[in-house]
Amino acid sequence: MTSKRTPEYYKGCVIGGAIGDALGAPIEFMSIDQIRSEFGEMGLTDYSEAYGRNGAITDDTQMALFTAEGLILSKVRQEYEGDKGVVSAGYHALLRWLYTQETTLQNNLIQNHGTCSIVDGVLTGYKELFSLRAPGNSCLSSLKSGKTGTIGDPVNNSKGCGGVMRMAPAGLAFDDPEKAFHFGCKLAALTHGHPTGYLAAGTFAALISLIVTGDPLTEAIQDATLILKADKNHEETLRAIGNAVDVVGKHPPEPEVIEAFGAGWIAEEALGISLYCSLVAVDDFKKGVLLSVNHSGDSDSTGSITGNILGALYGIDIVPVRWREDLELNELIEETAGDLFDQFQSQEKN
Repeated sequence: MTSKRTPEYYKGCVIGGAIGDALGAPIEFMSIDQIRSEFGEMGLTDYSEAYGRNGAITDDTQMALFTAEGLILSKVRQEYEGDKGVVSAGYHALLRWLYTQETTLQNNLIQNHGTCSIVDGVLTGYKELFSLRAPGNSCLSSLKSGKTGTIGDPVNNSKGCGGVMRMAPAGLAFDDPEKAFHFGCKLAALTHGHPTGYLAAGTFAALISLIVTGDPLTEAIQDATLILKADKNHEETLRAIGNAVDVVGKHPPEPEVIEAFGAGWIAEEALGISLYCSLVAVDDFKKGVLLSVNHSGDSDSTGSITGNILGALYGIDIVPVRWREDLELNELIEETAGDLFDQFQSQEKN
């Protein structure tokens, strides 16, 4: 088993997710019939305009970047905060994302959380991130509530996919998949209080950790599932994973197969769809992400998660160069992935 904890695979994971997100953005709220009517029988096959440009990212990539920044800052401060600072740094990073979505909240955020809720990190220095890209209601309402959601004291009962779609950085940060699962769950519970909402996110983080440690995808799914099953509330997520794995090879991969898993708006459905698309794609990034966005549902989130998985499996070179070049904020996204690698690999070497 060869470790993939190198910059090539970190960048593949983060940029791959952003590209899947950008491909799904124009068709997020369209049915498969509407998609085929506009783009042809094959559906969408390339970037199309969303939010005024081709290759536009959505809230999925915005929140993944802020989650990565929170993890990076937690590592910088680990000397005096240790692992207990991971969730706190993640929460403040999400508050900075909230500020980019609702700038009128700046004074309240500073009053309640201190200046670090605004000025920490570098992402709030990019005006492009101050754009509304269909942010999820659960994420917005939970962060505006002023309550820090935890597993034991949930902020709501949401199991939307907003925790899963931003959690790849947690898998890249921690080489121990159980630790990735642990923090993936806790970071997702900041905004999604239903057990399935955070367990699906934790399982995804564990999966990414296992992949970049060197597991093939099928083995990574099995190992992540074992970690998931230790939690008493695992049934929904486990069922979605099992359904995805069981269908592989039984039908030609097409939107109608995907839609049997659901629309992807909720956590376990988004994870199941993305696992299926990644499994049938094998090492064809384009095939996998296009399959994952062409369905009647949350196309940008399933595209993002699938892109994360395939990019982590095969590295940045599997991602079409033109898609990388035309991606909004591509340099920042690549830089963030590189910073995540630099911080957490230095931890492993010490």
